[in-house]
Amino acid sequence: MASKKTVLVLGATGGIGGEVARQLRDAGWTVRALHRDAARVAARAEGLSWVQGDAMRSDDVRRAAEGASILVHAVNPPGYRNWGELVLPMLESSLAAARAAGARVVLPGTVYNYGPDAFPVLHEDSPQHPRTRKGSIRVEMERRLRAAAASGVRSLIVRAGDFFGPRAGNNWFSQGLIKPGRPVETISDPGRPGVGHQWSYLPDVAKTMVELLEREEGLEDFATFHMAGHWDEDGTRMVNTIRRVVAGATGGAEPKVRAFPWWALGLAAPFVPLFREMKEMRYLWQEPIRMDNRRLVAALGSEPHTPLEEAVRRTLSGLGCIER
Repeated sequence: MASKKTVLVLGATGGIGGEVARQLRDAGWTVRALHRDAARVAARAEGLSWVQGDAMRSDDVRRAAEGASILVHAVNPPGYRNWGELVLPMLESSLAAARAAGARVVLPGTVYNYGPDAFPVLHEDSPQHPRTRKGSIRVEMERRLRAAAASGVRSLIVRAGDFFGPRAGNNWFSQGLIKPGRPVETISDPGRPGVGHQWSYLPDVAKTMVELLEREEGLEDFATFHMAGHWDEDGTRMVNTIRRVVAGATGGAEPKVRAFPWWALGLAAPFVPLFREMKEMRYLWQEPIRMDNRRLVAALGSEPHTPLEEAVRRTLSGLGCIER
């Protein structure tokens, strides 16, 4: 029988998976985390119950999910290799495990699902006509979750803007704007002047998921919510906040800002999968896109929200760019 306060997290060493796991732990949940080298990661002593197994093996996921009421699917293939070929089979493993355990599947959503016909404001029922292969796969993931919900496997999707946070490594903030582990002397801005962009502070995203799961019994079988996060209305707010925080922390001059070298990304894209994906997502920086969070506010009363300057300071400190 599933325990209402037991959760299995796939991808607990990643940004969103790790943040959700730690916040669920702090909220009193028993948190299991699947990993291919459980003994090694257990040395982190984060209060998680590490289980040996591979998220790409259906039997491993099913065994790890026994007795859990929630399965957080925040995992990707190692190194994002063969992402397009492996991500759907991995989701099927999670759905099968959730069905056997009677658990709800939680998926972090993305804006990749949408094309220009849904812009500039995204609602939970906006049409999903993506421009990219990755976006098409994300649409298929959600289609399978919806289909599974109709046959008894409940799910929850929380969609947010571009992640940033103290432990978030695979995102535009830490791979585009600044360089982790180094003083911030220059900021690379991928946006266009006057074009708004939506950001989401990862601890706020995780807190939103936790608060929704505390109300899990009242959610629809296929529940989706959008977060408003931090809206950068003219594309300069995030960059200018980084500049102020760095100058305040170091006592020096504000970092310089330069345009992100999209041309270089294009040259390297055929050889580096990550760069190819970043290049494909350029359209998300070329026109304003934001999300309507009214459904989330109706469910929770308010959206978890850390002030931008504080969120940026914690992020830069966690990434080793400024002193703690």
